[in-house]
Amino acid sequence: MTDQGFGQFLGAIEPAQRFAPAPIAVAPRTLTRAQKAAVIVRFLISEGSSIPLQSLPDKMQADLTQAMSQLRLIDRTTLAEVVEEFLNELEQVGLAFPGGLEGALAAMDGHLGQNAVTRLRRIAGKTSHADPWDRLISQDTGKILPLVLNESIEVGAVILSKLPVPKAAELLGKMPGPRAQRTAYAVSQTNKIDPETVRRIGAALVAQLDAEPARAFDTGPVQRIGAILNVAAAAIREDVMKGLEAADASFAEEVRRAIFTFVHIPRRVNARDIPKVIRIVEQPVLVTALGAAAAKPELADGVEFFLSNMSQRMAQGIREDMAARGRVKEKDAEEAMNAVVNAIRELEAGGELALIQEEDD
Repeated sequence: MTDQGFGQFLGAIEPAQRFAPAPIAVAPRTLTRAQKAAVIVRFLISEGSSIPLQSLPDKMQADLTQAMSQLRLIDRTTLAEVVEEFLNELEQVGLAFPGGLEGALAAMDGHLGQNAVTRLRRIAGKTSHADPWDRLISQDTGKILPLVLNESIEVGAVILSKLPVPKAAELLGKMPGPRAQRTAYAVSQTNKIDPETVRRIGAALVAQLDAEPARAFDTGPVQRIGAILNVAAAAIREDVMKGLEAADASFAEEVRRAIFTFVHIPRRVNARDIPKVIRIVEQPVLVTALGAAAAKPELADGVEFFLSNMSQRMAQGIREDMAARGRVKEKDAEEAMNAVVNAIRELEAGGELALIQEEDD
């Protein structure tokens, strides 16, 4: 039985039949669809099944509970008939659609333009009774932080209170110290806020999200130029950085922190993650990269970092291959070292390793 099938069965409850009174002893054919759903839920719970009822809309949860409160005793014949009907309806389901706008947008991800997505959310925000906090909670803290900083301390306290604890802690850590302290204290003043006020606050915050103009790029300028310079030749990279520093020293410093090249490996990659990198980099490429780096004093630490964090047998083999490879052309060296850096970035994007963040001066 799937969650979608269960939701479809509950969603088929006829509004006019939801609260028909039921006698204490129930005959097989006197149950409404709401009561039959309640029978299925009660049966599954009694059998120890975990049912994700909290994922259903609040009104449906309330309707289901009220239907359950109308029932008393169900004989075995009635139970068997209800279960059989339920299974037959599940077997007739040919296609299930996600519930709500967010589910539909998730199913259409990659097929709709950003302008269309924004327009749909604006329309839904005016007509939908869905909980706006479901959308806000799904946002990363980078998007929530500006909302907190632009709103009052009291609204910030409500946001912290509605977020999952790990995300709330992450958001609090990104806020300026005095602001974080005042917002944390304001959480203690939120006990008497009524649910409708919290819902309206959520709706207003969602409206702010939807009011943001569509962006042509998924990442900021620092990340984009940093990614480009990561794979650029060292001479070009330094030349560009000199120009950026002359034009905008602050921006240049942010870009420099975003750059990750072969020279950064010893201080930004955990030693225990080196075997992961070695597994996805072809050995000839690794030999070329380490051989080229060994010829440059500023990269020698990176070579030793790799060799000391692999098996002695493999390290000895690579040393021999480096000696046999001889001098490496500059173009081949850049390509090989970029391949190693890209492998590390790929592992980072996949969540298999985390780069060590360098402390600001």
